[in-house]
Amino acid sequence: MAHHIQWAERSGPAVNARRKLPQVITRYFAYVRKLLAKDPAPAKLHSLRLETKRLRYTLELFRPCYGPGLETRLAELRELQQLLGEMNDCAATAQHVSKNMKKSPQRKRIEKFLSDRAERKARDFRKQWTEVFDAPGRERWWAGYLAREARAPSRIK
Repeated sequence: MAHHIQWAERSGPAVNARRKLPQVITRYFAYVRKLLAKDPAPAKLHSLRLETKRLRYTLELFRPCYGPGLETRLAELRELQQLLGEMNDCAATAQHVSKNMKKSPQRKRIEKFLSDRAERKARDFRKQWTEVFDAPGRERWWAGYLAREARAPSRIK
């Protein structure tokens, strides 16, 4: 996913947010849909976790330009990020166990537990994505909110 955004230097943060952030969220939806269409294994979803975190942090920069509706949207992103993080933790721990517990009689059982948990978290993520985050009309809900007349920040905290 491209991360460089061309800002209009003479415009303020609110104007730039209104012009550019709808494009950012639209690209995020397209990226996730394309990735999930490939039905990747949990270990292959790490890039999605990073993109979700990057999107959340970008939007958090513009809190002063938006109202409480942004907090609702950020909470949804945090939930996705949490599920992806838990899944990634399982995959990373499984790699660590495989590498460092080669002689342990428990290794296979631990790897199976971690693999099953990662798969379960991947299913939880897909369900949250499909039923909540990317439910019908949700991309428009996001983009419309980000495109609305953003307020000029009174001060940056």
